[in-house]
Amino acid sequence: MRLRSVRSLLLALTLAGASAAVGHAQQGAAPAKLVITPATRTLTAGDTLRLRAEARDADGNVVRARIRFAQAGGRFEGVVDTSGLVTAGSTGTLEIVVSAIVPEARPVIERVSIKVVAGPAARVEIDAPHAPMVVGQRIRLAARAFSALNDVRDERPRFVSSAPRVAEVGADGFLVAKAAGTATLTATAGSASATRQVTVLAGPIASVELTPNTTDARTGDVIRFKAVAKGPSGQALAGVAPTWSVSPGNAMIDADGAFVGYDAGEYTVIANFGARTAEARVALTARDVRRPLRVVGRLPRTRFTTEEVWIHPDGKHAYLGSGSGGDVLYAMDISNPSKPVVTDSLIENTRRVNDVMTTKDGKWMVFTREGAADRKNGFVIASLEDPAHPKKVTDYTQGMTGGVHSAFIYEQPKYGRHVYATNDGTGALHIVDINDPAHPKEVAVWKTARADAGRTLHDIDVQDGLLYGSWWNDGLVILDVGNGIKGGSPSNPQLVSQYKYDLNALYRQVELAGGPGFIRGTHTAWRHKNYVFIADEVFPSSGVAGAKDASAGRAYGRLQVLDVSDITKPKSVAWYEPEFGGVHNVWVAGDTLYMGAYNAGFRVFDISGELRGDLRAQQREIGHLNTADLDGFVKNAAMTWGVVVRDGLAYVNDMYNGLWVVKIEPKPAVVP
Repeated sequence: MRLRSVRSLLLALTLAGASAAVGHAQQGAAPAKLVITPATRTLTAGDTLRLRAEARDADGNVVRARIRFAQAGGRFEGVVDTSGLVTAGSTGTLEIVVSAIVPEARPVIERVSIKVVAGPAARVEIDAPHAPMVVGQRIRLAARAFSALNDVRDERPRFVSSAPRVAEVGADGFLVAKAAGTATLTATAGSASATRQVTVLAGPIASVELTPNTTDARTGDVIRFKAVAKGPSGQALAGVAPTWSVSPGNAMIDADGAFVGYDAGEYTVIANFGARTAEARVALTARDVRRPLRVVGRLPRTRFTTEEVWIHPDGKHAYLGSGSGGDVLYAMDISNPSKPVVTDSLIENTRRVNDVMTTKDGKWMVFTREGAADRKNGFVIASLEDPAHPKKVTDYTQGMTGGVHSAFIYEQPKYGRHVYATNDGTGALHIVDINDPAHPKEVAVWKTARADAGRTLHDIDVQDGLLYGSWWNDGLVILDVGNGIKGGSPSNPQLVSQYKYDLNALYRQVELAGGPGFIRGTHTAWRHKNYVFIADEVFPSSGVAGAKDASAGRAYGRLQVLDVSDITKPKSVAWYEPEFGGVHNVWVAGDTLYMGAYNAGFRVFDISGELRGDLRAQQREIGHLNTADLDGFVKNAAMTWGVVVRDGLAYVNDMYNGLWVVKIEPKPAVVP
């Protein structure tokens, strides 16, 4: 995250922007307004637009002035150059500030918004069951249209049926099975379309068997129901699926019969096959996972903001990055968790040490650099022969002048040890061989099919030869870098799948609260069992009007749970969205997920069992710690970055307040 507010960014860019003089104009007159063309400012992702501006005096005469263009928001979605050429990389809103400067006159500043929309529909996806229907059944179909860049289009595809007398469908996708037969449903958006065949059975259905009939469980437990339609002689009708519903409404049930309830109480699950239905009862008790948290130790840091924390494999040493001008990586002794102490540091030409990680054997460390004065950013490789006193061996800067935000070290017996690094300038993945740490060499570069102006790779996780890349505007991208599923390797990464979603629609309330050009994107990913947890980083484009300082601001965001049991088709099945605060880095250990939630502090969640629906509503939160400090970098405000878990302790790094060592206590004993 960039800590500079949009206001300070606007000021810096306005003062530093390039200028263009307007000819054939009055000299020395004071500008009163700007005339900016074109008046219609909508762009398709991937296209460009030339902005032009004239300064006019109070009488409408053109004034000779220096015209400056600067970007003030939507910086991950596009760019504007010094001449006013706007390049739209991804959907969203680009905020541009145009200023007219005349010596000894008050500058005139105007702000324009450029809405960037998805390109023409290139494909349509239909979300509808493949099972046959029976006469009388009703179902709501869903469909989405995507551009060639895989951007979700803001339109609803229209449905038609090839045989309305068999399966009648409205343009909005409401489907009614009318008579036995087969129909082809077509969803169309622009010149793109998709089809789905529907078979309608006449029946008759004499009865429905629904199992389980009665169930006792906890809130958040997933109960899988099965409904079997039977004919007059009791035979099961193969392949027929019901339409599910549940009452009351504080629960949900998927098309596959997976039920989850949010509040303690009784629910009725209904399986509908047209004229025939069956009901089942569910009784839920509270999940009851809440546990107290205890602060074991603290290491405050206030000179710079605190960035990533990493623990050495020996469990006795740790490392802490710095930001907001920070040029230091701290080495710490945590052998006594109640009293972490700094043992050494490495000073580098950087304004931010965002990420740090060690090799599995603990002999080497890699940490990232952003904001170097000479633009030689990249990452640093250090020796950990003495873990308390790291020694720089070399750095790697090739092609990474724009900075490296995150880096991940991964080792495979067949390919050895590699660093997988982000490139802030191009949004590309760089894969660097460090089998000889003193002589790193690049073996591959991979990036999504999008203009550099709209491409950002923010974070990387690699497990079992599969890379999970958080590609901001492009969502989650899964690459084979040695797993074998697509024949990939570190030097030949291969695309496995992508999960992309509509960030603009998901966070529309953030734009309403803080204005257009806000920060939002897929920030981090963590693979655990058959799930990938992805977290979005979301901040409004401006602070709270009239507020004293950053402590009044807040983050937003959603944690999504993707089912990757079919790795080629990730599917979102559950989510967590805080009532107040954001979601940032996560750590999973066993059945527990630990999260840095920015201004919402440190959060701990129960993720046991199958996951479906709204995790916060299911009372899965185990504990919460407000990591604010009256003596912090920002006074009395939490900004929890993330956490690393080791030996039953959570090492929590807060950007404003340094390191916290936290223990989750057992449940208090119940005294009769």
